[in-house]
Amino acid sequence: MKRFLLFLPLLVAVVVGVFLFKGIGKDPTKLDSALVGKPVPAFTLKDLQSPENTLNESLFRGDITLLNVWGTWCPSCRDEHDDLMWLANEKKVAIIGLNYKDSRDDALVWLDKLGDPYSTVIYDPKGTLGFDLGVYGAPETFVIDASGVVRYRHVGVVNTRVWEQVLLPVIEEARENG
Repeated sequence: MKRFLLFLPLLVAVVVGVFLFKGIGKDPTKLDSALVGKPVPAFTLKDLQSPENTLNESLFRGDITLLNVWGTWCPSCRDEHDDLMWLANEKKVAIIGLNYKDSRDDALVWLDKLGDPYSTVIYDPKGTLGFDLGVYGAPETFVIDASGVVRYRHVGVVNTRVWEQVLLPVIEEARENG
C-alpha cells in the first residue's frame, strides 16, 4: 500500500501531462460547432434598437450573412469593431449582431459612439440564443448561408486577415453551392 502511495503523484503527473500535451498546437479559434451544417436555432428575441420588434430565425433567410456575437463588456469586441465597420461599409457584407449578455443602454451608447456595422442587432440579455449557438464568449462570428444554415464558426476577433483567409472563402463557397 505504501508503494502505491509513493507512485500516486507520479501517476497523476503523467495523466495531467498527457492531457496538456494533447492540447499543444491546437488553434483555440477552431472550436468545433455542432451547428455547422444545421439551421440557426429557433429563437424569439427583441431588436436592440427597436424593442417593440420581435426577431426570429427567419432573419437569416435570403442572404448570406455574418452573425457577430458581441458585448460592450468585451475588450476584443472593441478591437474588432473598426474591422466590422470596414466590412459593412467598404465590402458591403451583411452583418447581424447578437448583443450577448449586455445592457441595452450600454449597447446603444456603444453603437452611437463607435458606429453601427449591423443591419440588425438581436438583443440577448440572458444569453439564450448564445447558449443555443454554443457560444463560449465574445467575440464569435458565424457564417450563415441564404437558407439560414450555419456554414462556419469563428472564435475570436475578425480582422482583415481572418476576413481574407477564413471568412471570405467560406462565403464564396456558400455562394457557389447556394
